[in-house]
Amino acid sequence: MSFFDHFDVRQMENLELLAKQVVEGFIIGMHKSPFHGFSVEFAEHRLYNPGESTKDIDWKVYARSEKMFTKKFEEETNLRCQIIIDTSSSMYFPEQRKSNQLNKLQFSALAAACVMNLLKKQRDAFGLSIFDSDVRIHTKCRSATSHYRLLLTYLDELIRDNKHQKTTSTSKALHQLADNINRRSLVIIFSDMFDNTDNNDDMFAALQHLKYAKHEVILFHVTDKKHELDFEFENRPYLFVDMETGEEIKLQHNQVKELYTNKIQTFQDQLKLKCLQYKIDFVEADINQGFDIILQNYLVKRIKLK
Repeated sequence: MSFFDHFDVRQMENLELLAKQVVEGFIIGMHKSPFHGFSVEFAEHRLYNPGESTKDIDWKVYARSEKMFTKKFEEETNLRCQIIIDTSSSMYFPEQRKSNQLNKLQFSALAAACVMNLLKKQRDAFGLSIFDSDVRIHTKCRSATSHYRLLLTYLDELIRDNKHQKTTSTSKALHQLADNINRRSLVIIFSDMFDNTDNNDDMFAALQHLKYAKHEVILFHVTDKKHELDFEFENRPYLFVDMETGEEIKLQHNQVKELYTNKIQTFQDQLKLKCLQYKIDFVEADINQGFDIILQNYLVKRIKLK
C-alpha cells in the first residue's frame, strides 16, 4: 500500500504534523530494512547497548520495529541547506479531481517540509527560497525552531495559493539565488524546469552558476510522469490549457503524442546530461510515487557531505 492510498488532501491543513508522520514512517521503514544502519545515523538514533541508561530509548521505534534504539544528540553541524521551490503556474498541475491527489506544488511543499524535519532533527541550518518569474521569498539558513515554524507558514501559504497564469524565469531566479546564497550550502531544488523560453542554455547556465559558487546541488525534477512525460490519456478529445499563458488547444492526444514525447525526452536528456557535466544530482521525482525517493536521495547526499 502506498502513501497516497490513504492520503487525503485535507491533511495538508497541518503541514508540520503530516511531514512528521511521513518522516517517521520513512525512518521506521528503513529500520526494518537491511539498510537500517544507513538511515538511523540521520534519524539521530543508534542501537541500544545493554547496560546503558534507558532514558533515551525511543519507545515509538521499539513498538513498531521491536528493536531498541537510543536517541543520539549531537552538537550542531556545519551543514547549511537552502531549499528552492518553483511556484510558477505549471507547478499547479494536475488540477485535483481525487481526494488523494497532490499537484506538483503541493508535492514539492510537503517534500520540502519533510526534508526540513530531518534537517531540524540533525540541528542543521536551513533556509527557503520561492520563485516564479522572480524570487518572491528568500530566507537565510537558521536552525532555530521559530525559523522552522516560519518556513512552514510560507509553505502552507504556497499550498493554499491557486493563482494561474504565473510565468516563470528559472534562469533569472537561479542566477539571483546563486549570488545571494553567501556561504557554501547544500542547495535542493524542487522544479519541473519548464521555463517559458526556447533557450534552455540560459537555464543550464544558471545551474552551472550554483556549482561555480561551490554549492552542492540536488535537482528534484518534479513531474506527473504519466501525463507530462509519457503523455498517457484516454482516447478522447481534450482541451489542453497552458497554465502559464492561458492558451487553449483542442485535440486528440494521439495526434501529437509522438512529437510531444520525443521533444520532452530530448529536453530531459539534455537536462540530465548538463547535471552530469556540472556534478549536480539529478533525481526524477514523480508526484505519484511518494516521498521515499526524496528522503533517500537527501540522506545519500548528507552522508557524502560529512
